[in-house]
Amino acid sequence: MPFQIAVTNVLVTLLFILPGFFLSKLKKAASDHLSTLSGVLVYACSPCMIACTFISLDFSRENLVNMLLFFLVSLVLQGAFMAIIYGLCRKRIREAKYRILTIGSVLGNVGFFGLPIVRALLPDHPEVACYSSMIVISMNILVFTMGVFCLTGDKKYMTLKSALINPTMLGFIVGFPLFLLSAKPHIPDPLYNAIDALGNMSTPLCMLILGIRLAAIRIKPLFTRPIVYLICLCKLLLFPLFAYGCVYFLPLPQAFKASVLILTSVPCASVILGLAEIHHSETELSANCVLVSTLMCFLTIPVLTLLL
Repeated sequence: MPFQIAVTNVLVTLLFILPGFFLSKLKKAASDHLSTLSGVLVYACSPCMIACTFISLDFSRENLVNMLLFFLVSLVLQGAFMAIIYGLCRKRIREAKYRILTIGSVLGNVGFFGLPIVRALLPDHPEVACYSSMIVISMNILVFTMGVFCLTGDKKYMTLKSALINPTMLGFIVGFPLFLLSAKPHIPDPLYNAIDALGNMSTPLCMLILGIRLAAIRIKPLFTRPIVYLICLCKLLLFPLFAYGCVYFLPLPQAFKASVLILTSVPCASVILGLAEIHHSETELSANCVLVSTLMCFLTIPVLTLLL
């Protein structure tokens, strides 16, 4: 059953690529505008998605403890695997492709792609939506520091300010206190629905952007660069197996462990491409990694769910 659910939901998510692809081919959308769409996705839709996952969950001490623990575990797992890759590539880290390997092997599309899948696979555990948000927050601490540094080569982004002041943290700052106060019944429905609508745009908009990007590049080079396959291997198989192996024997709820496996097995983070578009740096390689890993995850995610 998890295998079939995973196949169905991954396929539905991937289908959102098609409108962007065909609109671009029909000259109704252009890749020149992707930096604007990426800005909307990163700075508007993503914070709303994060805020709504917290607002919609009922407060309990167990949920609070597990959420905070998931944040710590996910941050440690991502940091540890990134450190391993960095260590293996340290002699050639000045080359852009090895810097992209370092972050692409770890940073995943845990929000836009992972959230709908983890919800579908674990429908009786609403807290998994917040697990997704917690790993988004921990990942973005790395994205807006190490991630931007690897894209630009500029160490000025490696600051505590960059780690804590980013669009994801805005969603957390708004949503987390409302979760603690169980404030959803007191929020006017039109306001909540508006925030929820923006959050729900995240996955379709993310995939539309990928579709437009896919239509704008040559297909042959996309699948003929060995470094892209190495990044996909690390992101789609090695990292989730590493993460799941680290938590498998720990005394944690099964939904917690399953969420670790599912959320670490998602494709390379679209925010890598979004930031590459915004900073106009390493756009082609970032796009290739995101696109190829997104297409390949149709095979890898269902297979990994057989471990659950």
